[in-house]
Amino acid sequence: MKFATKAIHVGQEPERRTGAVVVPVYMTSTYKQDAIGQPREGYEYSRSANPSRVSLEATIAGLENAKHGLCFASGSAATAAVLNLLKPGDEVITTIDVYGGTYRLVKQVYEKYGIVGRFLNSSDADEILGAVSEKTRLIWIETPTNPMLNVIDIESIAKTKPAGCLLAVDNTFATPALQTPHDLGAEIVVHSSTKYLGGHSDVIGGAITTRDADLYEACKFYQNAAGAVPSPFDCFLIQRGLKTLDVRMRRHSENAQAVAEFLKTRADVESVYFPGLPDQPNHDVARRQMSGYSGMVSFTLSGGRAAVDRFCERIELFLLAESLGGVESLVCYPTSMTHHAIPDAEKKAIGITENLVRLSVGIEAVDDLIADLEHALG
Repeated sequence: MKFATKAIHVGQEPERRTGAVVVPVYMTSTYKQDAIGQPREGYEYSRSANPSRVSLEATIAGLENAKHGLCFASGSAATAAVLNLLKPGDEVITTIDVYGGTYRLVKQVYEKYGIVGRFLNSSDADEILGAVSEKTRLIWIETPTNPMLNVIDIESIAKTKPAGCLLAVDNTFATPALQTPHDLGAEIVVHSSTKYLGGHSDVIGGAITTRDADLYEACKFYQNAAGAVPSPFDCFLIQRGLKTLDVRMRRHSENAQAVAEFLKTRADVESVYFPGLPDQPNHDVARRQMSGYSGMVSFTLSGGRAAVDRFCERIELFLLAESLGGVESLVCYPTSMTHHAIPDAEKKAIGITENLVRLSVGIEAVDDLIADLEHALG
């Protein structure tokens, strides 16, 4: 099946008893067993397994061309499940241009358990690989990155990394509609399903996919033991969002391309960051490993923080808010919002400056979005 077909059908067979076309919301905490030690179809307690969640896990795994999927209560909970694969003394290499919540989790939670986090100021695959040591057990990359939209060559890292070192790709920005990291060699793919997978800014969730049975079992054990699982209704909302992921990502990408090209024409805009612009670093990599460039655009304004404040006061259709990936357009100020946890010196080193703005471009009429930006910049 093609992607758009899988999004509607994989893991979503009609319910056996009634033939319900949409997967029911199984709002139950426990299940009747036929005898001691004989649960029906493996369902005992909804922290361990729930039909709504199992269906969603199958759908996301199918979309990522993986064998196994696991869903969590948030993207941070999914990230924690991957980091839990490590033991004291192990090292995780990532980039400083990474979601602030991931930075916080590594530096302020897992480092106190003896896991070393190294944050590189580079999106170059060779430099990332050159930093690998004998203690490195995990390479974690976002591509495109948050918020600078840098693109990292997944296949180069996957082919060259040493045996015994896992590659995990946060695919939140691209989604499997535009990029499938497992096909490029990544062992683990992670999502904040709060974002584009859900797509409507009405649910919090996270997901992991893998083709490796042992990794699946290890993460599943953590999922059950830690208990950070989504509710059945959360699963319903995310699965409903997935049905339109293909068409939404096409519109997000088209709108973001037009917005980025508009911003490039503005004298009051210093820099524009968007993988679909030919002058961007690693644009050739983006063209090779992505089928579209998603809906995220970052840019810097002339005039510093005062210009940003004025822009945010005048913007109307774009809403000033955390998060991204919903059908509505949002504007974010990374310095004090999504990346507040990163020290100022490190933020400045990668370009998260006081005049940086991040846009999550929605699926509204693009002419209206550009008119709104023109008004806010005017």
